[in-house]
Amino acid sequence: MEKVRPQTAPGTRSSVQLFAARNEFVSFQVGLHGGDSGWSGVSASLPALEGPARIEGADIVLYREALLLVTVPSTQHSEAGWWPDGLVPDVDETLGEKRQAFPMDVPARESRALWVDVHVPIDAPPGEYRGTVEVVGMGYRAQVDVSLTVVDWVMPSTSSLRTNFLLWTPAVCKAFTGQRECSREDQLRLLSYFHKLGLEHRITLSSHFDTHEIPDWTTFETWWDPFLWGTAPLRLPGARMTSVQFLGQPTPAQRADYLARLGARGLLPLSFTVVGDEPPWHSSFEEVRARATLSRQLTPQLRTMLTIYSLEDLERWGLSDLIDIAVVMVDSIFSTRVLSERAGTPSPYEAFLRRPNRELWLYQSCYNHGCGGSRPENVPGQGWPSYMMDRPAAKARALEWISFQMGATGELYYQVAEMLSTAWTNQYTYGGNGDGTLFYPGTVPVIGGTVDVPLPSLRLKLIRQGLQDYEWLKRVGEADPAFAHEVAREVVPAPWRVPDDGELFERARVRLIQRYLLMIGAEVPEAMDTYLSEHPGLPSRDVIEPVRLEQ
Repeated sequence: MEKVRPQTAPGTRSSVQLFAARNEFVSFQVGLHGGDSGWSGVSASLPALEGPARIEGADIVLYREALLLVTVPSTQHSEAGWWPDGLVPDVDETLGEKRQAFPMDVPARESRALWVDVHVPIDAPPGEYRGTVEVVGMGYRAQVDVSLTVVDWVMPSTSSLRTNFLLWTPAVCKAFTGQRECSREDQLRLLSYFHKLGLEHRITLSSHFDTHEIPDWTTFETWWDPFLWGTAPLRLPGARMTSVQFLGQPTPAQRADYLARLGARGLLPLSFTVVGDEPPWHSSFEEVRARATLSRQLTPQLRTMLTIYSLEDLERWGLSDLIDIAVVMVDSIFSTRVLSERAGTPSPYEAFLRRPNRELWLYQSCYNHGCGGSRPENVPGQGWPSYMMDRPAAKARALEWISFQMGATGELYYQVAEMLSTAWTNQYTYGGNGDGTLFYPGTVPVIGGTVDVPLPSLRLKLIRQGLQDYEWLKRVGEADPAFAHEVAREVVPAPWRVPDDGELFERARVRLIQRYLLMIGAEVPEAMDTYLSEHPGLPSRDVIEPVRLEQ
C-alpha cells in the first residue's frame, strides 16, 4: 500500500504478516535500496509457503515493478518523476512462461520494488503458513520472512460487486501488432488472455459482444462461453463474468436471435444495453430517451444502462421508467445524499432504488482528478478515489468501500486499454497518468518468453484488493450492518476523504475478518488478535472540508 519510488527511503522491516481466506489473493512488496554502490544482478524467489499444506507454483507470482516517467502530474499535489506501475512477472500468470523480471539492477542511492502475489488455494487447510523471499545479487543477499494466516472461509471466485470495464479491441491490436485491426486469430487469442487476466483480478472486461463481430455462434461458444459459464481454467475456480454489454445496432431479427441465445444461457439478468453517456455532455437527454424507448419496444427484457452525473436528472427528464441501471459519478452521489438529509427529504437514489429491478452503479472519471484542472478535495492526506499512477495506492482501493456504503451493486470503467500501445512510456490523457489504461502489453521483446501476453498494472492489483474488501464488508454487513458501515466510515468517511495511509485499509480488513469469523462460529487465529492489539486505533489525520459541498 505504498508506491516505492526511486527516492523512497529504505525501511527496516524484514518480515511481513498476511491474513487471508481460502481462494483470496494477498499481496506485499519487497523494497530494495542500492546503498552507496548499487546492487546488480538481483534475482528473487519465494519457492513455497509451508503449513498444513504447501502453497507453491502458479499460486505465487513475483514481479519486478517497472517505472514510468511522469512529466505532467495528474493533480497539483502529485509529483513529476518516476512512478512504479507496470508489473513484469518472473513467470507470467497467463501462460506460465518464464519472463525477464530478473536479473535486475538497483542503482546507488535509489530504491526499487518487487511485487508478490499469493493466491490461497481453495482447498488449503486453515492455519499458519511460512516461507522466505530470497533476494540475491552480485555480492549481496537478503531475506524477507513471510507469515500467512489462512482463516476457515472460502471467498467466492466471482465478485459479488458486478463490474463492466471496457476493453477496446482496436487498442489491443495496435499495442500488440502495430495496427488497429489484426487477424481474427490474433484478436481472439489476445482478447481471451485479457479476459483470463481480468477474471483473475475479479473484474469483468467487455469487448466481444458486438453482434457485427460475431462470425458464428460456434466460435462464440468456443472462445467466450468458458468465461461466461465459469469453466475457464483459472486460479479462481468457477469465476465467471458478471455483466454482458450488448453492443452494435443490429436488425430486429439479429437482436432477437442474439438475446434468445443469451436467454438460453441464463445470461439475460447480467445483460444490458447502454443508451447514453453522461448527458448532456456526450449524449443529449432527448437522444437517451429515444434510445431507451426503442429498446423497451424492441427488447423489453434487455435492461438499459445510463451513465449520469445526477439522479435528479432522471426524474427531471422523464427517464425514471426507462433506465434500469443508473451509473453515477462517485463525486455526485454523496453530495446528493447529504443535501437531501439536510433538507429532510428522501434522496433521489433511494427513490430510484425503490422501483422494481433497479440497480445503482458507481464510477470514477477524470473529473475526480480534475480532467487537467484542479479539485480542491485532492489535498495531501485525502481526496477522491483514483486510478492514476501518480496518486497514493490507497486511492485505487477505495471505490469499493464507497460502493458498499452507498448501496451500489456494480462499478463501471470506461476503458482499460486507452493508452495501451504507449503504456511503457506515456499514459497521460484526460489530464491524468493512466486514465483508461490498467494493463501493459507484454510483448516478447520487452518481457522475454515466446508468446505476447497482457500484463497487470500495480493499480489493477489494488482494485482487486478493493473488490476483495467488498466481499468482507458484504458478508459482515448481511448480519451486522452497523458494524460493517462503522468500519467502512472509519476508513473512508466520505468519497472525497480517501486517506493516503494504506495501513488503515489493512487494519480495517482484518477487523472485518475477525468479526465474520466470530459471527459464523469459526476460530479466530491468535495471530489476528495479536495483530489487532498491536494496531489498536486509527491514526489521526487533518480533515479539510470539501469546497463544493459547502458551496
